Amino acid sequence: MSTETQQNTAANIRNWVHPNCVVCSSTNNKGLHLEFVSSNDGCITATFQCDEAFEGYPGVLHGGVISSILDGAMGHCMFARGQTAVTAEMTIRFRHPVVTNQEATVSARIARSSHPLYLLEAEIIQAGQVKVTAKAKFLDRPQLIDVSEGIL
Repeated sequence: MSTETQQNTAANIRNWVHPNCVVCSSTNNKGLHLEFVSSNDGCITATFQCDEAFEGYPGVLHGGVISSILDGAMGHCMFARGQTAVTAEMTIRFRHPVVTNQEATVSARIARSSHPLYLLEAEIIQAGQVKVTAKAKFLDRPQLIDVSEGIL
């Protein structure tokens, strides 16, 4: 699947099943508004910069917000494949603080798949340093599209 096709597929699924997502929706006034981009290798990335409204300790992005960003990136990997999935388990390693008001990049990829279970990996890099890493298991849930259509 081409990068453009992946991008369109992810956007269509996101808009259909995630219309008000706090991580990726452009219409959620209180959201983060991350724009995920697909690459040829199947990786998803987004560049972001959170302000003090999302901090935990002064000048440091809240761990719950970081977790949401990582989860959103991994979910978008599934969307880019044309699949809807839910997070079954996620493990996060906070290596260094993610600083507020400073650009950072989140990336995610599918490491392994054994339908209906997928293992994904993600990381946040800021100022050339890996700040946070995550691994998660996602469970394929195609019926989420049916729920959005009112079928289930």
